[in-house]
Amino acid sequence: MPKVGVVMDSIESINLKKDSTLAMIRAVQLRGWSVHYMEQSDLYFREDRPWAFTRRLNLAPEVIADLQSALSNPLWYELQGTVTEPLGEFDIILMRKDPPFDLEYVYTTYLLERAEQEGALVVNRPQSLRDCNEKFFATEFPECTPPLVISRRDDVLREFHREQGDVIFKPLDGMGGESIFRVSKGDPNLSVVIETLTRHGSRQIMGQKYIPEIVDGDKRILMIGGQALPYALARIPAVGEARGNLAAGGRGVGRELTPRDRWICDQVGPKLEEKGLLFVGIDIIGDYLTEVNVTCPTCVRELDAAFDLDIAGQLMDAIERRL
Repeated sequence: MPKVGVVMDSIESINLKKDSTLAMIRAVQLRGWSVHYMEQSDLYFREDRPWAFTRRLNLAPEVIADLQSALSNPLWYELQGTVTEPLGEFDIILMRKDPPFDLEYVYTTYLLERAEQEGALVVNRPQSLRDCNEKFFATEFPECTPPLVISRRDDVLREFHREQGDVIFKPLDGMGGESIFRVSKGDPNLSVVIETLTRHGSRQIMGQKYIPEIVDGDKRILMIGGQALPYALARIPAVGEARGNLAAGGRGVGRELTPRDRWICDQVGPKLEEKGLLFVGIDIIGDYLTEVNVTCPTCVRELDAAFDLDIAGQLMDAIERRL
């Protein structure tokens, strides 16, 4: 029976209505595999190997039958007593800690990489989590992306804005639509946006040409083993918003992939497989790839509900084939 560790945010803080990690935990338990809960602070290195304080996690039977029942059940899970275990003795480790991608996140990937060297299958591969910044990684597919720039220089960013006229500026390490600014031609806030995001020229940021098709949704497409699921969750911006992120008030609508969506997935998929990025969410607006989310992709529950899928189950099937 495979032994599965899950590195995640505090279980008390997750959104029971839509948390994707919860769906994965359920999929693990449905297979009869054991689940062991960890937070970043539980990982450490001693005696030449990585260790963790872990607790066996069990979902209530009614929650395994129906995840939504956790909303009305205060006893929806059970955590057993804390034990200390070598990370390398886990068969599978799911890295499901939300960004920010800060130095603590990097240190966690070092620990997980040591576990990987001892034989654990870490999803996603720790080195690729470090290498593949979710904004910057999209630049590996220039045939798929809109015009863009990455810089900390005021003159470079202003020139890009002059060329494109209508631009989205965003930090390279943000999530959930945080600190994303649309700056149109003649916008008097251009200077303050650049100063704020670059922290007066001390931090690299991204500029992308504004894509008007955002009004029809920022499509999240989930990919398992380099293969796209046949449906996307189009996140429709709220009125007056330029961001479709659900965390920023967007509304999710399920849609079948278009031929262009499939073509983009075909360009991206082989690189994901090469880098050991088993579970990834790519974002497409109109005809353009805008981000490649590798750290903690979401929208599993929304797509499951819209199309009667079992995405977490498909992911566990893919993981099992790699054991």
